[in-house]
Amino acid sequence: MENYLEVNKNSWNAKVETHLKSDFYFVEEFLKGRSSLNSIELELLGDIKGKSILHLQCHFGQDSISLSRLGAEVTGIDLSDKAIETAKDLAEKCNMATEFICTDLYSLPEILDRKFDIVFTSYGTIGWLPDLSRWANIINTFLNPGGRFIMAEFHPAVWMFDEDFTKISYNYFNESPIIETYEGTYADQSANIVQEYVMWNHSLAEVLQNLIQNHFEIKVFQEFDWSPYPCFRHVDEFEKGKWRIPQFGNKLPLVYALETQKKSSQ
Repeated sequence: MENYLEVNKNSWNAKVETHLKSDFYFVEEFLKGRSSLNSIELELLGDIKGKSILHLQCHFGQDSISLSRLGAEVTGIDLSDKAIETAKDLAEKCNMATEFICTDLYSLPEILDRKFDIVFTSYGTIGWLPDLSRWANIINTFLNPGGRFIMAEFHPAVWMFDEDFTKISYNYFNESPIIETYEGTYADQSANIVQEYVMWNHSLAEVLQNLIQNHFEIKVFQEFDWSPYPCFRHVDEFEKGKWRIPQFGNKLPLVYALETQKKSSQ
C-alpha cells in the first residue's frame, strides 16, 4: 500500500491529544519524575549511564526521556509530527536534553549520520513496518561495532485473535497488509477517534532471521505470559503492573524481549 505512511501518520497524529490526557500515559506523574520504562526492558538495558541510544518509533517521547533520566544521551524518532512536537515540549518541561527527530524509520539514514551504543524499540512498533529486512539493516547501520539492539514487543500470537479474543482472525505470518478502521485507541477505548490504519503481522522467525542475516548475534530471547500495559480489551491485573487476558490466564505469551549484539567484524 503506497500511502501507508500518510494513513498511519494521520492515525497517530489523531491519537496524541487523547493519549496526553489518558491515565495510560500518566503525564502529570511523569513530569514529576515517574519513569515510563518497565522491568522487562530495564533488565536488558542494564546500566546505560553515558551511553548513546537511538530510540525508534518513540511516540511522544516518554521512554526516550526516561532513558535520558538514567544518564543516557538519547535521540528519539517518530513518524508523527504532533507526537514529536509534544516530545520536545515534555523534554523541556523535564529539563532533559533528549533529541527528537520527526521521520519515518526507513528515511532515517537520509537524515541522521552517526552511530550509537544502543538502538532501542518497544511495544507496538514493528507492526507498522512492512519490511523487516530493511528495518534490521537500518538498525545495523546506526550501531557501533559491538553495539546492542534491545527490543520489547507484543507477541505475534496475540495479533492472531480478534479484538475480544474469541477467535483466530488473522494470520500469524506476514501474508499481506492489514487495512482496517479502528474506533477509540488502546489508551482510551471510549475516545471519539475513528482512524484507518495499515499494519503487518511479523512472526518471531521473521524478526530473528532478519536480525541474524544483518549481522546480529542473539544474546537474550525471552517470552512473558503478561503485559505491562492494559492495552488489550478485557484484561485483568493479576499483579500490580501486570495484565493478562482472563480466559487465557498464563497460557498465552503476550510479550517477548530480546537483546542482540552487532558483530564487530562483518
